[in-house]
Amino acid sequence: MIRVSLPYHLRTLTRVDEEVQLSIEGPVTIGAVLDALEARYPVLCGAIRDRGTLRRRPFVRFFACKEDLSQEPPETELPGPVASGAEPLLIIGAMAGG
Repeated sequence: MIRVSLPYHLRTLTRVDEEVQLSIEGPVTIGAVLDALEARYPVLCGAIRDRGTLRRRPFVRFFACKEDLSQEPPETELPGPVASGAEPLLIIGAMAGG
């Protein structure tokens, strides 16, 4: 099981209180996790990545094992601890302003 930690506003949309657990078949990539997340929670379609291009939204970031994977392509495999479920994939809503 892959663990995914969502920011508060996305947990509100999905109506979950804690981490989401997903089953992924095949390579555990950023894209595969997002595909499974959107399949399980269709309300997230368009919230994390653009519906048409499937590119990450500008103020959304992905972290795994303290590493920023936000700029990595969707086919990037997640680190072993995330793929095994020992560590979560963190989806963070970035802050902006001044």
